[in-house]
Amino acid sequence: MLSANIQEQINRELKKYPVDQKQSAVMSALRFVQDEKGWIATEDMADIAAFLGMPQMAVYEVATFYHMYNLKPMGKTTLTVCTNLSCTLCGSADTVAYLTSKLGIGFGEVTADGKYGMREGECMGACKDAPLMTINNKKLCGRLTPAKIDQILAELDKS
Repeated sequence: MLSANIQEQINRELKKYPVDQKQSAVMSALRFVQDEKGWIATEDMADIAAFLGMPQMAVYEVATFYHMYNLKPMGKTTLTVCTNLSCTLCGSADTVAYLTSKLGIGFGEVTADGKYGMREGECMGACKDAPLMTINNKKLCGRLTPAKIDQILAELDKS
């Protein structure tokens, strides 16, 4: 069951679209659930589908297509590293290797303390700053080096 807060947010979002196009709010609805719970369960997708009057499979297709949705708990802080061509050519494999050695996790995994999760992401649209990663799908960090990654992790550890 979607919380009252999520339902209220979805209803506000629905005002942006024609009445017969409720499914247009599916990406926002998924984001609202993830913001509140940290991840999106299959049951949440079913609830979103019912709320928006659309097939459950259509919600699942959106949730699995985009890399910004966590379909399992991914820790307090999710680091999404771009591995698309531009980032790969600019060293994203080194970024991944460094994060893996530093945190002891690979893609789709969460640190033992639940603090960090790491995901592989597609193009983030800032190729000039490659290699890139996002923090919780909100903050974009580019031109990553081991020193810069250490600085980012130190700042995250303080918060």
